[in-house]
Amino acid sequence: MPSAKAPRIYVGVGGWTFEPWRGVFYPDGLTQKRELEYASRKLTSIEINGTYYGSQKPESFRKWHDETPEGFVFSLKGPRFTTNRRVLAEAGESVERFIGSGVLELKDKLGPINWQFPPTKKFDPADFEAFLKLLPPSAEGRKLRHVVELRHESFKTPDAVALARKHGIAIVLAGDSAYPLIADVTAPFVYARIMGTVEEEATGYKAKALDLWVKRAKTWASGGAPEDLETLTPHPKKSEPRDVFLYVISGGKIRNPAAAMALIERLT
Repeated sequence: MPSAKAPRIYVGVGGWTFEPWRGVFYPDGLTQKRELEYASRKLTSIEINGTYYGSQKPESFRKWHDETPEGFVFSLKGPRFTTNRRVLAEAGESVERFIGSGVLELKDKLGPINWQFPPTKKFDPADFEAFLKLLPPSAEGRKLRHVVELRHESFKTPDAVALARKHGIAIVLAGDSAYPLIADVTAPFVYARIMGTVEEEATGYKAKALDLWVKRAKTWASGGAPEDLETLTPHPKKSEPRDVFLYVISGGKIRNPAAAMALIERLT
C-alpha cells in the first residue's frame, strides 16, 4: 500500500468520464476508451463514483489497474445501498458484499473507500459507532482505509470526531462547500474534497486559493494540522507523516482537472 512507503499527497478529480472535458481537458480526437489512460498521467488519483451507484465487475477493476501508471491510486465511493438506510448497524452484509465484489483487483492502487452519508442522515452515536465497527481494517491480507463523508450538521460535534478517531476512520473534509466542514484528523491519512471551482477561472480556483490548499496539504502530510482550519477537538500532538488525498469535486466541474493539475504543479 502507498502508506507503507514515503507519504504522498495524491491529487485528482471525481471520475474520468465527463463529456464537457472532451476538447478542454482531453485532447480533440482522443477516444473515450483512452480517457482513463490520459487522465491518470495528468493526475495522481481519481475517486471512482460509479461504485456508489452500482456494482462493478472484477474485470473492470483489473482493467483500471492495468491502464494506469505505477504509483497511481483510486479511491472508491462505497455503494449508496450501504449508507442510505435508516439503521446503519444493519449494513454489515452490504459492506462485505462490496469488499468482495472485486475491488481488491486494484491491488496496490486501491486507495481509501469513501462511505458517503446522505445529507438527511443525522448523528446517532450508537448507530454511527456500530457502522464504523463494520468497516474491516483488512481483506485478504491487504490493508484497507476507510473514510466517512458526513453531510448533516448534527455530525459537527466532538462526539462524532471521537468515535471516528477511536476506530481510525477518516472524516471527509468538505472544503469550500455548503456541507459541514470537519477538519479534525481522525486517521493515519487525510481525505479532503474541495468544491469551490468556478468556470470563469481557467484553473478553477484563483492562485491564492490554490496556494492555500497546497499549504494545508503539505501541513497534513508532515503530520501537522493547518492552523487556519478550526477543529472541534484540540489538535493532537504532531504525528508521523501521513498520506493526503485531495480531490477537486463539484463546483465548476469543467475546470476541476485544470485545478487538480495546478495543485500538482505547485506540489512538485
